Amino acid sequence: MDSTIPELDLFARVLLAAFLGGLVGVQREARGKAAGLRTNTLIAAGSAVFAVLSIRVVPHLQGDPSRLAAAVVTGIGFLGAGAILRNEHDVHGLTTAATIWVNSGIGLCAGVGLYLTAAGTTGLTLFVLEVLPHIENRLGRHLKGHNGHPQ
Repeated sequence: MDSTIPELDLFARVLLAAFLGGLVGVQREARGKAAGLRTNTLIAAGSAVFAVLSIRVVPHLQGDPSRLAAAVVTGIGFLGAGAILRNEHDVHGLTTAATIWVNSGIGLCAGVGLYLTAAGTTGLTLFVLEVLPHIENRLGRHLKGHNGHPQ
């Protein structure tokens, strides 16, 4: 990792992560999900901050920069687990938990300078959240038939 990157450039990475996370957050907010604009923006920005820290501080301590990213993944797992609710008949929040997880990855990518990967993953995430539900609905109707029962 390069510890000579100017601090302003590192902060620009955090801003990019916040922007990309915010795009995902806008989609979630529009769908009325609990993890909306602020949550997704903060998840991506926070992940980028830890990535930037791993670039700037950890090498000076003769540590392994990848350990900080691994800790982010673990911490985000706990946040995502808190979004999952289960009752007798159903499980809710799996997509929210997965969105939290991938949004953290977007932040990490932006933080380490993988801008194309961060932007592309944001686009892929928005595609999955916006387009795939329509495909799932069409497949569900096709598999159930017109009367709502499986064929």
